[in-house]
Amino acid sequence: MSSNDAAIRFERVSKRYVRRPRTLRDSLAALACRVGLGKGAAIPLAEEEFWAIRDVTFEIARGETVGLVGANGAGKSTVLKLIAGITAPTNGWVKTNGRVATLIELGAGFNQDLTGRENIYLNGSVLGLSRREIDESFDRIVAFSGLAEFLEVPVKYYSSGMYARLGFSIAAHVKADVILTDEILAVGDVLFQRQCLKKFQELKATSTILFVSHDLSAIKKVCSRVLWLKDGQVQLNGPSEPVIDAYLRSVQDDRNESIRAAKPLESDAGERRKGSGEIEIVEVAILDGNGQERAVFRMKDEMVVRIRYRVKGPFRDP
Repeated sequence: MSSNDAAIRFERVSKRYVRRPRTLRDSLAALACRVGLGKGAAIPLAEEEFWAIRDVTFEIARGETVGLVGANGAGKSTVLKLIAGITAPTNGWVKTNGRVATLIELGAGFNQDLTGRENIYLNGSVLGLSRREIDESFDRIVAFSGLAEFLEVPVKYYSSGMYARLGFSIAAHVKADVILTDEILAVGDVLFQRQCLKKFQELKATSTILFVSHDLSAIKKVCSRVLWLKDGQVQLNGPSEPVIDAYLRSVQDDRNESIRAAKPLESDAGERRKGSGEIEIVEVAILDGNGQERAVFRMKDEMVVRIRYRVKGPFRDP
């Protein structure tokens, strides 16, 4: 893919954060280190610093819709902020082609004391729309939200569902070459979510979209390719189905490992046991079809419940 065909391009991008406010001394030390190591060299981490992402490289072509998955803290939000230009990379470089719109914190720019009508203009301007563009889209925004009768009501009296619907309706009418989304299909009721999905399909036809969601079934529906971030690095980059399957297996393995490593809970069950005591259950385990312990199962997976018990003497089958 040539650079002209790429809507988003990351080249060996790393982003470092500090867990406490940065002082002048920290900045001078970093500058001295950079001068000593040379331009573009990786600067060693100081105390209280950490890498949110490290050495990330990928490209997204114009018109492509790509999913971004990973556990909390994997670096997804950092990637979105770098693309949106909210923050700059510590190392490497990020390039975007065209206008970028963020559909992330819907309604984040709302003023609680202003009406729905006034917030359409306020939030639209925050998202980069001109007054003329908002005027042209106003009727469509209102119709999509279904909130025409509440336009003159201050949004502080809106329910959370109404608030999200208005936020999505404004954001969805931003004309942009690159759209960054984060859980935007999870707003409102079921009918509005279907409406959002339909609108999302329309956006796919005109824009490049980076779609972040924990709803993996939604990612499979709308994305042809998925980037999986783990511990701030690209773990896999490829077609949606195999990448999501690998991600789910990794999540399952991590949970199983944490269960195996966990200290068994102490129990006073012996003191609370009732019955004759001829048979005592000593262990219950949940296994998959291969006899391996698992904590996570998907629909139609084979599950085996194994119960170990101790018989203390001859007994009659009841």
